[in-house]
Amino acid sequence: MGFDEMDVDTIWQDGEFVDWEDAQVHVLTHGLHYGTGIFEGVRCYDTENGPAIFRWEDHLERFYQSGKPYDIDIPFSREELTEATKELIRRQDLESCYIRPVAFYGYEELGLNPSNCPVEVAIAVWPWGAYLGEEALEEGVDVSISSWRKYGSDQIPTNAKTTGPYVNSVLANLEATGNGYTEAIVLNGEGNVAEGPGENIFLVRDGEIYTTGLAESILDGITRQSIITIAEDLGYTVHDDATISRGELYTADELFFTGTAAEVTPIRSVDDTEIGAGTKGPVTDELQSKFFEVIERRTDEYAEWFDYV
Repeated sequence: MGFDEMDVDTIWQDGEFVDWEDAQVHVLTHGLHYGTGIFEGVRCYDTENGPAIFRWEDHLERFYQSGKPYDIDIPFSREELTEATKELIRRQDLESCYIRPVAFYGYEELGLNPSNCPVEVAIAVWPWGAYLGEEALEEGVDVSISSWRKYGSDQIPTNAKTTGPYVNSVLANLEATGNGYTEAIVLNGEGNVAEGPGENIFLVRDGEIYTTGLAESILDGITRQSIITIAEDLGYTVHDDATISRGELYTADELFFTGTAAEVTPIRSVDDTEIGAGTKGPVTDELQSKFFEVIERRTDEYAEWFDYV
C-alpha cells in the first residue's frame, strides 16, 4: 500500500469504529478459504471545495450488485455505509485518500456452500498516490501481454468485483513485473484484448477512441465510464463496445489505461514495441488533463460525480 502506519489508525468494521490493528477476522473465515467476497476501490480527492468522493454512488451501486451472484446480502444500508465512510475520512483528517469497502462470508462453518456464514463488512481508508507511479502519468508505462487469460463471464461473473477471481490479476501482474514490465495486458478466452489486471484499456486510431466492450470479459470500470463521457463531450467518436485484437495494440496511435487506481495512464510500449512516438499521445494528454481538471473540481462540469465529505 505504501503508507505510513501512523497516517491511519481506524477501520470501520461491522458497524463499529475499531483500532487498525484490532480489525481482524477468524482464520477459518469462508472468504479467506474460498474467495467469497466483494470489494470496491474508490478515491476521495482534495478539491477546491474540500475532500470529495469521486462517483461514490456509482461505486456503491456496483458494490451491492456484485453481491447478487453470491447471495451476499449486505447487512447495512447505503446510507449507513456512506456515513461510515465519510466519518472515517473525517476521523483520519484526510484531504484525499483511497477507500476500500469489502464484504465477505465470515466464519461459521467450512464447506463450499456459505449459506450459514455471516456476511461481514469493513471499510478502510488510507493515503494513496499514483498507483503506477507519478512518472507513469507523464511518461507512460511499459507493458507485456500476459500468458494468463482472463476468465469468461460464463465461468465467473466479470461484471462483479469479487475478491477470489482477482488471483487472475495477481498472476498477470506478477508475471509482468517479474519480467521487468510495469503492468500486463490480459487477453480473453478468444485471444482478443480484455483489459489490464486492474485497469480498463483504451486505444486511439486515426483520432477515434476504442475501448473493449463488456462482452470481452471486462469489468465495466467507473473511470472507464467517466472517460467515455468526457471524450464524447470533447467531441471524440468513442467506440465503447469494441473488439480489439492483440495485433492492433502494436500498431495503435495511442494506448492508455483507466481505473480508480491508475486514473489515466499512458502506455508507451507493448512487448517492447513502441506505441506511437513512445510518449504520451495528444489524445491521451487531452483526456488526462480534462480528467484531472474534473476531479480537482476546477470546473463546474460533472458536479453530480462528487460527494463531499
